[in-house]
Amino acid sequence: MIDIRSDTVTKPTEAMRRAMAQAEVGDDVYGDDPTVNRLEALGAEMLGKEASLFVPSGTFGNELALFTWCLRGTEVVLGEECHIIVHEAASAAVIAGVQTRCIPAPDGVLKAEEIKRRLRRQDLHAPATSLICLENAHSSGRVVSLAHMDAVKAIAAEWGLPVHLDGARIFNAAAALGCTAADIAARADSVMYCLSKGLCAPIGSLLAGSKDFVEAARIKRKIMGGGMRQAGILAAAGIIALTAHTSLLAADHARAKKLAQGLANIEGIHVDPDAADINMVFFSHKAGEQAAETVGQFRKRGILINPPEGGLFRFVTHYWIGDTELDAILAAAAEIFAGKRGAK
Repeated sequence: MIDIRSDTVTKPTEAMRRAMAQAEVGDDVYGDDPTVNRLEALGAEMLGKEASLFVPSGTFGNELALFTWCLRGTEVVLGEECHIIVHEAASAAVIAGVQTRCIPAPDGVLKAEEIKRRLRRQDLHAPATSLICLENAHSSGRVVSLAHMDAVKAIAAEWGLPVHLDGARIFNAAAALGCTAADIAARADSVMYCLSKGLCAPIGSLLAGSKDFVEAARIKRKIMGGGMRQAGILAAAGIIALTAHTSLLAADHARAKKLAQGLANIEGIHVDPDAADINMVFFSHKAGEQAAETVGQFRKRGILINPPEGGLFRFVTHYWIGDTELDAILAAAAEIFAGKRGAK
């Protein structure tokens, strides 16, 4: 099957499987797993941070950051369509005990002046702002410029607030912006990024920041049940993800552009090829009104897609989607959507 539901569907490469089978392991809760230790050191170095911590998932890493930075009953400022708000099951309230203050963020951009209007000091009626969260690359498939991040960091510094970055796809953002992941990470005090999306590792994310922050997070990770013992088996794949796969993401972006351009040529599809900053293509078509049927039609042709969300289909390229698969996707799309024409 050709799977374009997400880049989370990537399977580990043969090199990763060999490394996992041969990984030297220990008890990571004691700090004795040498492979985890190597991954954490590499993960921190690549982001220009003092330390990093291996965690099971991106949601875990984001919520661990909130749990570490924020006192219960304080307020976190973030974009209204960011992953923490839309796809993390209200865990900010459950785990960190914080109130979230959402800001409109077109294309994932939180404007500094909009943030500043919402920052609060604690008084009899208001919670104190404890954290500002950014996301780059954004779940919309767009990237946020370093200049926009700088403006937010300046406001945070003025108020003495930390900035946490949901950098699940930070290496995608770096490839799109033509900079390094460390350049992006320098604009935040903590960064979560995933190894298990376009980088092909089967499991895991890293939470990076200062040594003091990471040590505090290590204790909170234990509270959240994230001590994983002989996790070197997983960390071995993460090391390959960072050393061998970060440089391959630009090819996924190029195929997403080609996919968007091909979809734009199909009557009834509304898509903006210029909006495909990374490896995601969002588009609309009247076929979304018969979502289950459309998903089934693609499945019959050996292609897995998700139904539309908010009226938009999302096709995601990744390591396992090459030119042959791309041609098959476009051929299927032309055949399926041609019979369900809607206004472009």
